[in-house]
Amino acid sequence: MLHISYHFIFPAILIALLYRKSWKRSYLIIMSTMLVDLDHLLANPIYDPTRCSIGFHPLHTEIPIFIYLLLSFFPKTRLIGIGLLIHMALDSIDCQFTNGIWFTV
Repeated sequence: MLHISYHFIFPAILIALLYRKSWKRSYLIIMSTMLVDLDHLLANPIYDPTRCSIGFHPLHTEIPIFIYLLLSFFPKTRLIGIGLLIHMALDSIDCQFTNGIWFTV
């Protein structure tokens, strides 16, 4: 449960520091990137507390993560890219804490 709360707390801190004037819009955009977890619906079982998302789910693999990095360089897609990268980083950290690995090979 702590892991899920980090997906709301860390973006809020970032928005508070960098996007104070447009914080509602910015936070909404970053929170919308949580939809990336819809790829978990393709797994069987849908939820496995011991499974590492990074490298396993289709939108949590190397090529999409590289695309998320590219999105963060362009002003119009920056918040989407940053939100997705934060999500991937937090999932990777969760993998390290729960399984002792950073990603699924």
